[in-house]
Amino acid sequence: MSRHPEVLWAQRSDKVYLTVALPDAKDVSVKCEPQGLFSFSASGVQDESYSFSLELYGSIQPEGCKTKTGLRNILCSIQKGEKGWWKRLLKSEEKPAPYLKVDWNKWCDEDDEESTSDLVSDDDARFVGQDDESSDDEGMLYLPDLEKARG
Repeated sequence: MSRHPEVLWAQRSDKVYLTVALPDAKDVSVKCEPQGLFSFSASGVQDESYSFSLELYGSIQPEGCKTKTGLRNILCSIQKGEKGWWKRLLKSEEKPAPYLKVDWNKWCDEDDEESTSDLVSDDDARFVGQDDESSDDEGMLYLPDLEKARG
């Protein structure tokens, strides 16, 4: 039985970015089909099998799909079939699987795209090896211990 790695996603009007959190991945295989089917498989550190398939919200251009394998994650840049913002990542309106999460580090709203478009390049090389390990308190504000502050 294969396991599911954590997958973070973000989008721009012309691309979808998937970051698969799988340190030291081997035998990485990615398949993109025009109707929006994205398939991933790889082996983990102890030869565990990891795989998932996503039926994406819209069509994609298989020749515009690029993958870079880093030490801690696999970055996938997927070219959308038509330029435009998707309402969600998946075609299904059901709640997505628990291993799929929004990548707030790469997220950008429609109105912000022009100002941040230069942050993400086609090669996405600056993300390879970046420490994307998630923690339980990620995104939480630091609040000092109030008991220590009183004394």
